[in-house]
Amino acid sequence: MDVQVRHQRIWNILYDLVHPWFPRFFHFSYDEIDAEGPILLVCNHVTCLDSLLLGLAMGKKQIYYVSTEHILRSRFTGWLLKWVFDPIPRRKGADSLDTVRKTLRHLRQGHSVCLFAEGEQSWDGRTIPVVPGSGSLARACQATLVTYRLEGGYLQMPRWGRGVRKGSIRGRLQGVYPPEVLKAMSTEEVNRLMEKDIQENAWERQKTEKVPYRGGHLAEYLERALYLCPSCRRIGTLSSHGEKLACTCGLNIQMTETGIFSEGSPFQNVAEWDDWQRTQLRERNFLRDENSDILFSDGDITLTCIGEGHQQTVLCSGTLNQTEEAIQCGTRTFSLNSIEDMAMSQAEVLLFTCGGSYYELRGRGRTNMRKYLEVWKQKQGN
Repeated sequence: MDVQVRHQRIWNILYDLVHPWFPRFFHFSYDEIDAEGPILLVCNHVTCLDSLLLGLAMGKKQIYYVSTEHILRSRFTGWLLKWVFDPIPRRKGADSLDTVRKTLRHLRQGHSVCLFAEGEQSWDGRTIPVVPGSGSLARACQATLVTYRLEGGYLQMPRWGRGVRKGSIRGRLQGVYPPEVLKAMSTEEVNRLMEKDIQENAWERQKTEKVPYRGGHLAEYLERALYLCPSCRRIGTLSSHGEKLACTCGLNIQMTETGIFSEGSPFQNVAEWDDWQRTQLRERNFLRDENSDILFSDGDITLTCIGEGHQQTVLCSGTLNQTEEAIQCGTRTFSLNSIEDMAMSQAEVLLFTCGGSYYELRGRGRTNMRKYLEVWKQKQGN
């Protein structure tokens, strides 16, 4: 049997199984995507289930997804996903040329492809700028560009959290752009077009809609997104439980069902807090041990080298330290200037390329890995 035919038949079966209950369970309403293929579908990335949401909007039309390569590392699960869906793997924190080549090959063979052009799921409810090469890919693939926006997903399934809040998600078809339209535009114009169409701000939407997202653990794991306390100005002292985010200094913040922090909080929402902490980190305006060159650290971190064929070799485990010039894990030290690329996967995995090798730093449970990525970005002038 032809591979593409197998994928189509499997999706037909899965669609019939999922379609009757999934939209009701997640309160998902959506515009159907009825553009003729092949299409390059570009959407904002807000939940870990976005691929399934878009699959429902596509109906029974087969589509391939660009997804992070870590989902293929497990011997059995990786094999099963490849056999069933054959996702186009992308190594976060590494060169993406192979991903681009595979995407173009699919599209030129007449297959539709879905791309989350931001490159990662939103941490604070606001759309991230698209990866610069997205516009170039859209112009080169000679397929119809379809833009789509998911609304409400961040507050239902925030990247930093666990579980699903009871709320609603809406999928909206934004634009359909034939190849000849894209050809007449520059790469930057296509990038701006994508960003305009998929732009979403959960907090601006909540100002008018005030949709409740109910659950018993609204703030649980929020310290994976927020690392700096606005009261004592220390890093790594925040902890969450249920609807509360607290600090060892006595700060106690409650998250409400609309995602807004309760009265008395120095910030209204996660986005405001995140903007503030990134500025303070850039200016090194936080308290730390003046007798040490370590900016901050976390224990129980595992460093792994990822080889060809998703082969994983654990190098060491121990404390991860961040200094002005390097990150240190156990016996290994990596100069920030020698790290070629860095990105995050899931909520606690940091991926980077250094000296031609590909590495993973994995935290445990509530470890905040974002601050290490932020220091590296700032070092690069971003």
